[in-house]
Amino acid sequence: MSFTLPQYHAPDFREERFQSAPDAVLCPAPRDGVAPENYHATSIYPEYFKVDGRWLLAEESRMDCVAALRDGKIAVVEFRNLKAGEPVVVGRTEDASEGIYVYPDGFGEEKGEAETFAFRQGRSRETAYSMDYDSIYELLRYEKEHGRILWVMGPACAFDHDARAAFAALVRGGYVHGLLAGNALATHDLEASYRRTALGQDIYTQRSVPNGHYNHIDTLNAIRLRGSTAAFIEEGKVTDGIIYECVKHHIPYVLVGSVRDDGPLPEVYGNVYEGQDAMRALVKDATTVICMASTLHTVATGNMTPSYRVVDGVVRPVYFYSVDVSEFAVNKLRDRGSLSVRTIVTNVQDFVVNVSKGVL
Repeated sequence: MSFTLPQYHAPDFREERFQSAPDAVLCPAPRDGVAPENYHATSIYPEYFKVDGRWLLAEESRMDCVAALRDGKIAVVEFRNLKAGEPVVVGRTEDASEGIYVYPDGFGEEKGEAETFAFRQGRSRETAYSMDYDSIYELLRYEKEHGRILWVMGPACAFDHDARAAFAALVRGGYVHGLLAGNALATHDLEASYRRTALGQDIYTQRSVPNGHYNHIDTLNAIRLRGSTAAFIEEGKVTDGIIYECVKHHIPYVLVGSVRDDGPLPEVYGNVYEGQDAMRALVKDATTVICMASTLHTVATGNMTPSYRVVDGVVRPVYFYSVDVSEFAVNKLRDRGSLSVRTIVTNVQDFVVNVSKGVL
């Protein structure tokens, strides 16, 4: 099986409904950070707006934002980033009748004939995932050469010896172009190299070591003394693992903190909006996103990720996976509006090991 990127079929704007549609209505933002009444909220799908008789695609989108006209292009802008007076699209129809067209069917996937009654149509622990794994292997091989693979990781990915080694191998193999996580993932991964424990337990045997509860904060403190994780690594204090390989291979990573963080690491964003901006900067380039065992980071990333991306003038799909042992965790993202997500219910440590074996 070889991977082929599906072709995007744009709307035929020669149709009468598009030709006769009015221009989208633009109203000025009344003040910084505030949208005008009846603003149009964006979705995960490609959206077109008629401006001066031309249908313009919002090329960098995300859900629950507004469409503003900036430098002759449609910019999808968070409410907090709006500037007073800038023109914002208003109108809440999606069928072109107000110069706004939401287009969910551009890639025309064949779904087959649906049956009225059929077993196991949802995604659960009982779902067969063999084909999903094979598809992921082919997708990652394609994206290594032609796309940008972004990983979102919870600390469970660093608690296991084999999972850490497998993900480190993926970084070395060129299958990681960016990483989003919290303080915990990075801290326990670095602790695993510095003290050979994660939360005080040996990362292979799971035996608790004497005074092991100090190990992660000792790691944090030692890194903070050096001023940065990179400096700590350059001193040779850390010699393997996820963050080590990211630093050594110049892979960008964004760590956004929470109110429960210890330390934290010097690189952790304490201001959530600055952290969101940094996350979105990586999301904007991503063509495949794989989220593992981090419900809050997964939902945050999902809310920033559209179903498509424009690369060199060509519209292509964005592939989005959510992997967690909890059915609740993977279903929560779909419930929040990220309808294009593909879910896999499994232990993420096993998932990382399987993916590494499958592509390397």
